[in-house]
Amino acid sequence: MSETRPLRTVRSFVRREGRLTPGQQRAIDRLWPQFAIDEGETLIDLNQLFGRDASKILEIGFGNGASLVEMAKNQPDNDFLGVEVHRPGVGQLLNAIEQHGLTNLRVACTDAVELLKYRIADKSLDRVQLYFPDPWHKKRHHKRRIIQPKFVTLLAQKIKLDGHLHMATDWQHYAEQMLDDLSNNDNFINCADHADYIPRPDYRPLTKFEQRGQRLGHGVWDLLFKRH
Repeated sequence: MSETRPLRTVRSFVRREGRLTPGQQRAIDRLWPQFAIDEGETLIDLNQLFGRDASKILEIGFGNGASLVEMAKNQPDNDFLGVEVHRPGVGQLLNAIEQHGLTNLRVACTDAVELLKYRIADKSLDRVQLYFPDPWHKKRHHKRRIIQPKFVTLLAQKIKLDGHLHMATDWQHYAEQMLDDLSNNDNFINCADHADYIPRPDYRPLTKFEQRGQRLGHGVWDLLFKRH
């Protein structure tokens, strides 16, 4: 690897580790070698990782993994790689992979920015999904939001031509910033009819969090951009 890693001082997440349940710890201990990606310095051969040539979809920040598991079950012809920094969610996802017998889902427990920069080959992803990232709603913390112009440029390097970036947030100000940052990058075209937001696609499951928010009258904004 020719590029050395600079110190990264501003992160989009805080490691709120939480306590692993015994079941989550057992899942990590037992299933990690089969379904998880170790830390490393070299590019990952995604076709080799999944044992086939299929569309590759990266989800950044999958939380407890429930919606990612649902997508992997519903889209067996696609391969999914989920990245999450919180180990309890990783353990829960590994348990679900085994429970549902999924062969098209793998997990990485690391910083998504570093994974993309150093381990994902350029033009290798068919879709990147970023659902409900931390909005860092205080103005002084906006610099911590993962969607920033520099990160959008990095995503453009990794997504195939005609591939997609799909984002969703329940924080309107963040949605507006996402829309602005993507619209100002010449590598992406907005897929929305009016160059703003799209209805939730059928492939993105409606979460319990969203259902509760809808009952309370909260909005959710989906954004879909195509790489060109």
